Amino acid sequence: MMSQKVFYPLCDTSETVTRHPPIPWWMPYNTKVINKHSMATRSRIGLELSDGSVLSVYHHWDGYPEWLGRILKTHYNSKELASELIDGGDMSVCWTNERWSNDLLDRDRQEYGPNYYSYRGEDCPPRLDANVVEYLKDGEEYAYLFRDGEWICWNRHQFEDTEMPEVVEIPSAALAV
Repeated sequence: MMSQKVFYPLCDTSETVTRHPPIPWWMPYNTKVINKHSMATRSRIGLELSDGSVLSVYHHWDGYPEWLGRILKTHYNSKELASELIDGGDMSVCWTNERWSNDLLDRDRQEYGPNYYSYRGEDCPPRLDANVVEYLKDGEEYAYLFRDGEWICWNRHQFEDTEMPEVVEIPSAALAV
């Protein structure tokens, strides 16, 4: 720390203040990431179409198979339900009783379902990839695909450059909600 005399022209006064050394450029990011526990496990939810292309959306919270995988298997277990979920576009979460309302989070709802970004005014339509390889090429930590009447999950190993995406098991037990 260093002391420095500061003059305030509008008040015609001065004082000696203690200044902290400059914060390194990377510090605010690391402090936010390392010291917070509310980080997301990001994922993509996709539907394989009849021509082999994949229509998908971004899913922000709790994308790991033990939660999102089980929710998809329990509540979106048909092509029609998967399609309806994806048609809404990118979302915070696919199964909650909270909804965006004029940029505020409304926590008073009784019904469960997706909380789409469009509810807060954003335009985030589904993404179309030419095939499954393109779908898995770039994206989030986990990727889900509804294909042939069932959900498949890939761990994309997003932060491990030497690892290829691999299919992982989705637990079969339904969640209480």
